[in-house]
Amino acid sequence: MTSNNAKSITETQQRDQLQRQIWKIADEVRGAVDGWDFKQYVLGSLFYRFISENFANYIQAGDESIDYSALPDDVITDEIKKDAIKTKGYFIYPSQLFCKIVAEANTNPSLNTDLANIFNAIESSAIGYPSESDIKGLFADFDTTSNRLGNTVADKNKRLAAVLNGVAELDFGDFADHKIDLFGDAYEYLISNYASNAGKSGGEFFTPPNVSRLISQLALHNQKKVNKIYDPAAGSGSLLLQAKKQFDEHIIEDGFFGQEINHTTYNLARMNMFLHNINYDKFEIALGDTLLNPKFGDEKPFDAIVSNPPYSIKWIGSDDPTLINDDRYAPAGVLAPKSKADFAFIMHALSYLSDRGRAAIVTFPGIFYRGGAEQKIRKYLVDNHYVETVISLAPNLFYGTSIAVNILVLAKNKTVKTTQFIDASKLFKKETNNSVLTDEHIQQIMQVFASKQDIEYFAKSVDNQTIADNDYNLAVSSYVEAEDTREVIDIKQLNANIAETVKKINTLRADIDEIIKEIEA
Repeated sequence: MTSNNAKSITETQQRDQLQRQIWKIADEVRGAVDGWDFKQYVLGSLFYRFISENFANYIQAGDESIDYSALPDDVITDEIKKDAIKTKGYFIYPSQLFCKIVAEANTNPSLNTDLANIFNAIESSAIGYPSESDIKGLFADFDTTSNRLGNTVADKNKRLAAVLNGVAELDFGDFADHKIDLFGDAYEYLISNYASNAGKSGGEFFTPPNVSRLISQLALHNQKKVNKIYDPAAGSGSLLLQAKKQFDEHIIEDGFFGQEINHTTYNLARMNMFLHNINYDKFEIALGDTLLNPKFGDEKPFDAIVSNPPYSIKWIGSDDPTLINDDRYAPAGVLAPKSKADFAFIMHALSYLSDRGRAAIVTFPGIFYRGGAEQKIRKYLVDNHYVETVISLAPNLFYGTSIAVNILVLAKNKTVKTTQFIDASKLFKKETNNSVLTDEHIQQIMQVFASKQDIEYFAKSVDNQTIADNDYNLAVSSYVEAEDTREVIDIKQLNANIAETVKKINTLRADIDEIIKEIEA
């Protein structure tokens, strides 16, 4: 037992050391370039190293006598290449491996064009294969000609060499020694730091790991098997990947699906999947507008849906008269307001959810008490018993906003006509600029979510008719009484204390009067 604990501590220390090192390198190599603008070069280089080592490890297949990087390109036959692409989804020649390029990076006068050609070759290798859509454009944001790298070719190459050398210095150990997760952890650590430093723009594509853990546990609670997991606003893929980290990956049988509207973030999500050792045939991330051009209609329904969609963004809504007939929005009889698309994402998620599945969605709290179209959609959800739980979280958990967000849990297989409300707003630990949910906090929430037990000041299950009578208000504060933390005052004791004080004052005054009389005499 002691040796296992020691090993665990060592691995934790190794991970912490690696994370400190990678952020230091990322900060140093960017020079005067804004970290947010420079992120694609550091993240892209980390990804390039990963797929190079991953591919070489696949070719070598544990045979220590083979060093793929030492082989000449011309020994690769068409048959070897085709078989590799069918399995891995892409192909990298020995001369194109990260280790080969970084070895000569400092002295290579055509480094920027060589990298561009290699990235293009890797993407092109998948053309005509099932992996084509998963590989296409992965390096699109790694622009080796950008002036962000420098004004001259020499300046660009110097900055690129610094990034490659910095990533090469990271100690991930032997790739074959089951340490693949270190690459994924390093990637997510970088993304979280970039998001934290970027403020609002970072929060739009990254859900903090602690909140992601809670959401994935809610969506997969008590499910021994799920067909697929889906995120309609995938961001960098962090929510989908938490499901893989939190549960035995075999629980998710047919893979990970997501849609993302931002092209850069879409690429980050696909890289993130590869870096967490999810093969191309086990994930599909699509680019596009989920609300107007949804993908994966042929893949639905999904047994688990996780999402942190953008809060109260504008959308076309009623300006497009055809949307009210859309199968996703029609059941509620009304569209989400044009100025607030929150319920459009929720109705979309509900329509993609299986009859035995569960969706956990981060939401802006205002949608639960505002009137108009949002109230009508709440009525539809409550009357059809789709709302399982509403959870209010503490403020300042997310990057770029101090809003105390909620989590809405939807289920189509509810057998009770009640809705659970959990006030978790007091569960947080203050760390630097943000608050965090600890594992203990998540456990507290999950325990009461599972039991549906009423706990004073924390959780309450409310009959849906009561909610209807309250204008379908789903705000947690309307049903879970806040604890009064003010000091309780005993009036009788207070009066006794006052009387005693007055008595002492009167005695003191009498004594003073006597002293004055003696002086005057």
